[in-house]
Amino acid sequence: MDTIILGKTGLRATIAGLGCGGFSRIGIQKYGVDHAAGIVRTAYDEGVNFFDTAAAYGTEGAVGQGLAGLPRDSYILSTKYPYRRSGDWRANGAADLMESLENSLRELRTDHVDIYHLHGVTPEDYADARDILLPAMIKAREQGKLRFLGITELFGTDTSHEAFKQAVPENLFDVIMVGYNMLNPSAAKEILPKASELNTGVLCMFAVRSALSNQEQLVTDIGRIIANGQAGEGLAATKDALDFLVSGDAPPAASVMEAAYRFCRHTPPIHVGLTGTSDAGHLR
Repeated sequence: MDTIILGKTGLRATIAGLGCGGFSRIGIQKYGVDHAAGIVRTAYDEGVNFFDTAAAYGTEGAVGQGLAGLPRDSYILSTKYPYRRSGDWRANGAADLMESLENSLRELRTDHVDIYHLHGVTPEDYADARDILLPAMIKAREQGKLRFLGITELFGTDTSHEAFKQAVPENLFDVIMVGYNMLNPSAAKEILPKASELNTGVLCMFAVRSALSNQEQLVTDIGRIIANGQAGEGLAATKDALDFLVSGDAPPAASVMEAAYRFCRHTPPIHVGLTGTSDAGHLR
């Protein structure tokens, strides 16, 4: 497994990280916590040392169980605070963050997390989240409960990275989690260059989503890209639009999904690409 230094954190992370959210949530909803913990341990045994979860995913307990008994310095834990779970987070968010962090530590069976993120920050919330919640995160860092400050965007709705256009230049966070893939590489225009300049650690989410494994969705999404004038004339909204990636005498990749992960992995300054599954064979 290749490893890389995660920006200014100095942490040596595997370039593939296990994402414990997404659609699969490492199988916890369908198969239970023991199965999910087994996925975590399989990832570790196969060489992965980066594990990303969140209070909102409901998988912190499975991650803690899967990593139980292993040397704490042999893996990196990333989790998140769901600030929008409370309608009055602007009034009591700092106290709620500390309470949520304590619960995360219990679930993860550890006395500290390596990276603690504000989870899914929207453009309209960023300034208040920074002013209200960041001081609480800094206090927790001083107490030794977290090592590095992180922030993630709500890429499902903020597809042009408006929150990160505010956050990244301020250089207040050690690590960001950005949505980036072959069908929406817009982060490469502004977000990634600035992150590179500041040596910010970059985690990549959404490397593979439904459009790359569902042909009908692919046609819809490529049609939208063409309609927006975001592609060259040669692209057509067809089911085989991406077949060039896997065809020919020496195909660039064995599958479209593999090509999608490679696309992200070889885009600097992305450090860790997150992947998730509920099946140990698929993970391997």
